[in-house]
Amino acid sequence: MKKVLMMTGSAGFIGSNFVKTICCREDVKAQYDFVFVDALTYAGRKENIQKELDTHSHLTFIHADIRDSQKMHELFKKYNFDGVLNFAAESHVDRSIESPNIFVETNVLGTLNLLKESLAIFEKKPSFKYLQVSTDEVYGTLGMEDAPFTEQTPIAPNSPYSASKASADLLCRSYFETFKLPVVITRCSNNYGPLQVEEKFIPLMIKRALANEPLPVYGTGLNIRDWIFVDDHNEGVWAAFTQGHAGEVYNFGGNSERQNLDVAKLLLKHLGKPESLIQFVTDRKGHDFRYAIDYSKAQKELKWSPKVRFEEDGLLRTIEYYRNLWAK
Repeated sequence: MKKVLMMTGSAGFIGSNFVKTICCREDVKAQYDFVFVDALTYAGRKENIQKELDTHSHLTFIHADIRDSQKMHELFKKYNFDGVLNFAAESHVDRSIESPNIFVETNVLGTLNLLKESLAIFEKKPSFKYLQVSTDEVYGTLGMEDAPFTEQTPIAPNSPYSASKASADLLCRSYFETFKLPVVITRCSNNYGPLQVEEKFIPLMIKRALANEPLPVYGTGLNIRDWIFVDDHNEGVWAAFTQGHAGEVYNFGGNSERQNLDVAKLLLKHLGKPESLIQFVTDRKGHDFRYAIDYSKAQKELKWSPKVRFEEDGLLRTIEYYRNLWAK
Protein backbone atom coordinates (compact mmCIF):
# COMPACT_ATOMS: atom_id res chain seq x y z
CA MET A 1 0.00 0.00 0.00
CA LYS A 2 1.31 3.43 -0.94
CA LYS A 3 1.94 6.06 1.70
CA VAL A 4 -0.06 9.31 1.65
CA LEU A 5 1.90 12.52 2.14
CA MET A 6 0.55 15.98 2.82
CA MET A 7 2.43 18.72 0.99
CA THR A 8 1.65 22.33 1.82
CA GLY A 9 2.57 25.32 -0.31
CA SER A 10 2.38 23.11 -3.38
CA ALA A 11 1.32 25.87 -5.79
CA GLY A 12 4.08 28.29 -4.81
CA PHE A 13 7.47 28.72 -6.44
CA ILE A 14 9.51 26.05 -4.68
CA GLY A 15 6.53 23.77 -4.05
CA SER A 16 5.32 23.71 -7.65
CA ASN A 17 8.80 22.87 -8.89
CA PHE A 18 8.91 20.06 -6.31
CA VAL A 19 5.65 18.73 -7.76
CA LYS A 20 7.15 18.66 -11.24
CA THR A 21 10.58 17.24 -10.48
CA ILE A 22 9.99 15.00 -7.46
CA CYS A 23 6.32 14.05 -7.04
CA CYS A 24 5.92 12.91 -10.63
CA ARG A 25 9.01 10.73 -10.81
CA GLU A 26 8.24 7.06 -11.46
CA ASP A 27 10.02 5.82 -8.34
CA VAL A 28 8.13 8.32 -6.17
CA LYS A 29 4.77 7.61 -7.84
CA ALA A 30 5.19 3.94 -7.08
CA GLN A 31 5.48 4.56 -3.34
CA TYR A 32 3.49 7.70 -2.51
CA ASP A 33 0.22 9.49 -3.05
CA PHE A 34 0.23 13.24 -2.42
CA VAL A 35 -2.43 15.55 -1.06
CA PHE A 36 -1.48 19.09 -2.04
CA VAL A 37 -2.71 21.92 0.17
CA ASP A 38 -2.35 25.58 -0.77
CA ALA A 39 -4.09 28.80 0.24
CA LEU A 40 -3.60 30.17 -3.31
CA THR A 41 -2.40 33.61 -2.28
CA TYR A 42 -0.77 35.98 -4.77
CA ALA A 43 2.35 33.75 -4.64
CA GLY A 44 0.54 30.42 -5.05
CA ARG A 45 -1.00 29.72 -8.43
CA LYS A 46 -2.85 26.50 -9.10
CA GLU A 47 -2.06 26.79 -12.81
CA ASN A 48 1.58 26.15 -11.85
CA ILE A 49 0.70 22.50 -11.22
CA GLN A 50 -2.56 22.05 -13.15
CA LYS A 51 -0.92 19.96 -15.88
CA GLU A 52 0.43 17.54 -13.28
CA LEU A 53 -2.94 17.36 -11.51
CA ASP A 54 -4.67 16.57 -14.80
CA THR A 55 -2.11 13.93 -15.76
CA HIS A 56 -1.35 11.99 -12.57
CA SER A 57 -3.91 10.13 -10.49
CA HIS A 58 -1.70 9.97 -7.40
CA LEU A 59 -1.99 13.75 -6.91
CA THR A 60 -4.92 15.45 -5.13
CA PHE A 61 -5.31 19.19 -4.65
CA ILE A 62 -7.22 20.88 -1.83
CA HIS A 63 -7.63 24.63 -1.53
CA ALA A 64 -7.01 25.26 2.17
CA ASP A 65 -5.02 27.48 4.51
CA ILE A 66 -2.74 26.01 7.17
CA ARG A 67 -3.91 28.81 9.49
CA ASP A 68 -7.34 27.15 9.56
CA SER A 69 -6.95 24.72 12.46
CA GLN A 70 -10.38 23.11 11.95
CA LYS A 71 -9.72 22.44 8.28
CA MET A 72 -6.31 20.97 9.09
CA HIS A 73 -7.91 18.71 11.68
CA GLU A 74 -10.46 17.51 9.12
CA LEU A 75 -7.79 16.78 6.50
CA PHE A 76 -5.53 14.87 8.88
CA LYS A 77 -8.48 12.84 10.12
CA LYS A 78 -9.69 12.06 6.59
CA TYR A 79 -6.35 11.07 5.06
CA ASN A 80 -4.43 9.76 8.08
CA PHE A 81 -1.20 11.02 6.52
CA ASP A 82 2.07 9.12 6.66
CA GLY A 83 4.05 12.33 6.54
CA VAL A 84 4.03 16.08 5.99
CA LEU A 85 6.27 18.29 3.88
CA ASN A 86 5.63 21.88 4.89
CA PHE A 87 6.61 24.29 2.13
CA ALA A 88 3.88 26.80 2.99
CA ALA A 89 5.14 30.24 4.02
CA GLU A 90 4.85 33.94 3.56
CA SER A 91 8.35 34.63 2.31
CA HIS A 92 8.98 38.19 1.08
CA VAL A 93 11.12 40.24 3.46
CA ASP A 94 9.80 43.61 2.27
CA ARG A 95 6.21 42.54 2.85
CA SER A 96 7.11 41.30 6.33
CA ILE A 97 8.45 44.74 7.23
CA GLU A 98 5.23 46.39 6.09
CA SER A 99 2.74 43.75 7.32
CA PRO A 100 4.29 41.32 9.83
CA ASN A 101 1.07 39.84 11.22
CA ILE A 102 0.36 37.52 8.30
CA PHE A 103 3.91 36.16 8.57
CA VAL A 104 3.38 35.18 12.20
CA GLU A 105 -0.07 33.77 11.46
CA THR A 106 1.07 31.61 8.53
CA ASN A 107 4.67 30.75 9.34
CA VAL A 108 4.30 30.27 13.10
CA LEU A 109 0.67 29.48 13.94
CA GLY A 110 0.16 27.59 10.69
CA THR A 111 3.19 25.44 11.45
CA LEU A 112 1.89 24.85 14.97
CA ASN A 113 -1.43 23.60 13.54
CA LEU A 114 0.45 21.08 11.40
CA LEU A 115 2.64 19.93 14.27
CA LYS A 116 -0.31 19.37 16.59
CA GLU A 117 -2.17 17.29 14.01
CA SER A 118 1.01 15.43 13.07
CA LEU A 119 1.60 14.48 16.70
CA ALA A 120 -1.88 12.97 16.97
CA ILE A 121 -1.11 10.68 14.03
CA PHE A 122 2.44 9.90 15.17
CA GLU A 123 1.15 8.59 18.49
CA LYS A 124 -0.68 5.88 16.54
CA LYS A 125 1.66 5.59 13.56
CA PRO A 126 5.35 5.59 14.59
CA SER A 127 6.56 5.63 10.97
CA PHE A 128 5.17 9.16 10.48
CA LYS A 129 7.63 11.86 9.31
CA TYR A 130 7.49 15.67 9.29
CA LEU A 131 9.72 17.95 7.23
CA GLN A 132 9.91 21.73 7.70
CA VAL A 133 11.29 23.79 4.80
CA SER A 134 13.10 26.77 6.29
CA THR A 135 15.70 29.34 5.23
CA ASP A 136 19.28 30.39 5.88
CA GLU A 137 17.93 33.80 6.87
CA VAL A 138 17.18 32.45 10.35
CA TYR A 139 20.95 32.56 10.98
CA GLY A 140 21.12 36.33 10.47
CA THR A 141 23.94 37.96 8.54
CA LEU A 142 27.64 37.45 7.85
CA GLY A 143 30.59 39.75 7.34
CA MET A 144 33.01 39.35 4.44
CA GLU A 145 35.49 37.34 6.49
CA ASP A 146 32.99 35.19 8.37
CA ALA A 147 32.78 31.45 7.76
CA PRO A 148 29.57 30.22 6.07
CA PHE A 149 26.54 29.23 8.13
CA THR A 150 26.58 25.69 9.50
CA GLU A 151 23.75 23.85 11.23
CA GLN A 152 25.39 24.84 14.52
CA THR A 153 25.31 28.57 13.76
CA PRO A 154 23.12 30.28 16.41
CA ILE A 155 19.76 31.52 15.18
CA ALA A 156 19.76 35.34 14.98
CA PRO A 157 17.01 36.53 12.57
CA ASN A 158 16.95 40.20 11.57
CA SER A 159 13.62 40.66 9.77
CA PRO A 160 10.03 39.84 10.72
CA TYR A 161 10.07 37.21 7.96
CA SER A 162 13.18 35.44 9.21
CA ALA A 163 12.00 35.78 12.81
CA SER A 164 8.76 34.01 11.90
CA LYS A 165 10.68 31.20 10.17
CA ALA A 166 13.06 30.88 13.12
CA SER A 167 10.07 30.69 15.45
CA ALA A 168 8.60 27.88 13.35
CA ASP A 169 11.93 26.05 13.42
CA LEU A 170 12.02 26.31 17.20
CA LEU A 171 8.49 24.95 17.46
CA CYS A 172 9.54 22.02 15.30
CA ARG A 173 12.55 21.43 17.52
CA SER A 174 10.34 21.56 20.60
CA TYR A 175 7.99 18.92 19.19
CA PHE A 176 10.96 16.63 18.60
CA GLU A 177 12.51 17.23 22.02
CA THR A 178 9.25 17.11 23.96
CA PHE A 179 7.19 14.54 22.06
CA LYS A 180 9.83 12.80 19.91
CA LEU A 181 7.88 13.72 16.78
CA PRO A 182 10.31 12.81 13.96
CA VAL A 183 10.91 16.28 12.56
CA VAL A 184 13.60 17.23 10.05
CA ILE A 185 14.35 20.89 9.21
CA THR A 186 15.99 22.07 5.98
CA ARG A 187 17.53 25.51 5.48
CA CYS A 188 18.47 26.72 2.04
CA SER A 189 20.07 29.76 0.46
CA ASN A 190 18.35 32.01 -2.11
CA ASN A 191 16.38 29.97 -4.65
CA TYR A 192 16.00 30.97 -8.29
CA GLY A 193 14.42 29.37 -11.34
CA PRO A 194 11.08 29.11 -13.20
CA LEU A 195 7.71 29.94 -11.64
CA GLN A 196 9.03 32.38 -9.04
CA VAL A 197 6.71 35.26 -8.20
CA GLU A 198 7.69 38.48 -9.93
CA GLU A 199 8.48 40.52 -6.81
CA LYS A 200 11.61 38.46 -6.14
CA PHE A 201 15.02 39.80 -7.19
CA ILE A 202 15.91 37.80 -10.31
CA PRO A 203 12.47 37.70 -12.01
CA LEU A 204 11.94 41.38 -11.13
CA MET A 205 15.26 42.33 -12.74
CA ILE A 206 14.49 40.27 -15.85
CA LYS A 207 10.98 41.68 -16.26
CA ARG A 208 12.13 45.28 -15.90
CA ALA A 209 15.08 44.80 -18.21
CA LEU A 210 12.89 43.29 -20.92
CA ALA A 211 10.62 46.33 -20.64
CA ASN A 212 13.60 48.73 -20.62
CA GLU A 213 12.56 49.92 -17.16
CA PRO A 214 14.91 50.85 -14.29
CA LEU A 215 16.25 47.94 -12.23
CA PRO A 216 15.92 48.92 -8.54
CA VAL A 217 18.96 47.76 -6.56
CA TYR A 218 19.03 48.31 -2.81
CA GLY A 219 21.76 50.54 -1.32
CA THR A 220 25.10 50.09 -3.06
CA GLY A 221 24.22 46.65 -4.43
CA LEU A 222 27.14 45.05 -2.58
CA ASN A 223 25.00 42.71 -0.46
CA ILE A 224 25.89 39.08 -1.12
CA ARG A 225 23.57 36.12 -1.62
CA ASP A 226 24.31 32.46 -2.26
CA TRP A 227 22.10 31.33 -5.15
CA ILE A 228 20.73 27.79 -5.44
CA PHE A 229 18.71 26.52 -8.40
CA VAL A 230 15.27 25.41 -7.23
CA ASP A 231 15.66 21.85 -8.55
CA ASP A 232 18.86 21.36 -6.56
CA HIS A 233 17.10 22.58 -3.43
CA ASN A 234 14.16 20.23 -3.97
CA GLU A 235 16.44 17.22 -4.46
CA GLY A 236 17.90 18.10 -1.07
CA VAL A 237 14.48 18.40 0.56
CA TRP A 238 13.44 14.96 -0.69
CA ALA A 239 16.73 13.44 0.43
CA ALA A 240 16.24 14.97 3.87
CA PHE A 241 12.68 13.64 4.08
CA THR A 242 13.53 10.12 2.98
CA GLN A 243 17.02 9.75 4.49
CA GLY A 244 17.45 12.48 7.11
CA HIS A 245 17.66 11.75 10.82
CA ALA A 246 14.87 12.92 13.11
CA GLY A 247 15.69 16.05 15.07
CA GLU A 248 18.36 17.16 12.61
CA VAL A 249 18.82 20.28 10.50
CA TYR A 250 20.30 20.14 6.97
CA ASN A 251 21.66 23.15 5.11
CA PHE A 252 21.49 23.39 1.31
CA GLY A 253 23.52 25.94 -0.61
CA GLY A 254 24.36 26.62 -4.23
CA ASN A 255 28.08 27.33 -3.77
CA SER A 256 27.44 30.52 -5.70
CA GLU A 257 27.93 33.73 -3.72
CA ARG A 258 27.27 36.85 -5.78
CA GLN A 259 26.82 40.54 -5.04
CA ASN A 260 23.35 41.75 -5.99
CA LEU A 261 24.88 44.36 -8.28
CA ASP A 262 26.89 41.74 -10.13
CA VAL A 263 23.78 39.60 -10.65
CA ALA A 264 21.90 42.61 -12.06
CA LYS A 265 24.79 43.37 -14.42
CA LEU A 266 25.00 39.75 -15.53
CA LEU A 267 21.28 39.66 -16.32
CA LEU A 268 21.57 42.86 -18.36
CA LYS A 269 24.52 41.41 -20.27
CA HIS A 270 22.60 38.26 -21.21
CA LEU A 271 19.55 40.30 -22.19
CA GLY A 272 21.60 42.76 -24.27
CA LYS A 273 20.55 45.73 -22.15
CA PRO A 274 22.70 48.64 -20.87
CA GLU A 275 23.94 48.87 -17.28
CA SER A 276 22.51 52.39 -17.23
CA LEU A 277 19.15 50.74 -16.42
CA ILE A 278 20.44 50.02 -12.90
CA GLN A 279 18.94 52.42 -10.38
CA PHE A 280 20.13 52.44 -6.77
CA VAL A 281 17.30 52.90 -4.30
CA THR A 282 17.03 53.41 -0.54
CA ASP A 283 18.35 50.35 1.24
CA ARG A 284 15.99 47.89 2.90
CA LYS A 285 15.60 48.30 6.65
CA GLY A 286 17.78 45.82 8.53
CA HIS A 287 19.19 44.52 5.25
CA ASP A 288 21.35 41.42 5.89
CA PHE A 289 24.75 41.90 4.24
CA ARG A 290 25.83 38.38 3.33
CA TYR A 291 24.53 34.81 3.32
CA ALA A 292 26.75 31.79 2.73
CA ILE A 293 26.02 28.12 3.34
CA ASP A 294 28.20 25.23 4.45
CA TYR A 295 26.35 22.16 3.16
CA SER A 296 28.98 19.58 4.10
CA LYS A 297 26.58 17.82 6.49
CA ALA A 298 24.07 17.20 3.67
CA GLN A 299 26.94 16.13 1.45
CA LYS A 300 28.10 13.57 4.00
CA GLU A 301 24.79 12.25 5.36
CA LEU A 302 22.48 12.65 2.37
CA LYS A 303 25.01 12.35 -0.48
CA TRP A 304 23.68 15.68 -1.77
CA SER A 305 25.47 18.52 -3.51
CA PRO A 306 24.29 21.20 -5.97
CA LYS A 307 24.56 20.25 -9.62
CA VAL A 308 23.32 23.34 -11.49
CA ARG A 309 25.99 25.98 -12.09
CA PHE A 310 24.73 29.53 -11.68
CA GLU A 311 26.19 31.39 -14.65
CA GLU A 312 26.72 28.51 -17.07
CA ASP A 313 23.33 26.85 -16.67
CA GLY A 314 20.79 27.95 -14.06
CA LEU A 315 20.67 31.65 -14.86
CA LEU A 316 20.39 31.02 -18.60
CA ARG A 317 17.51 28.58 -18.07
CA THR A 318 15.78 31.10 -15.81
CA ILE A 319 16.19 33.96 -18.28
CA GLU A 320 14.82 31.81 -21.10
CA TYR A 321 11.78 30.83 -19.03
CA TYR A 322 10.84 34.42 -18.23
CA ARG A 323 11.66 35.70 -21.69
CA ASN A 324 9.18 33.18 -23.12
CA LEU A 325 6.63 33.92 -20.40
CA TRP A 326 6.60 37.67 -20.93
CA ALA A 327 6.92 37.51 -24.70
CA LYS A 328 3.39 36.09 -24.88
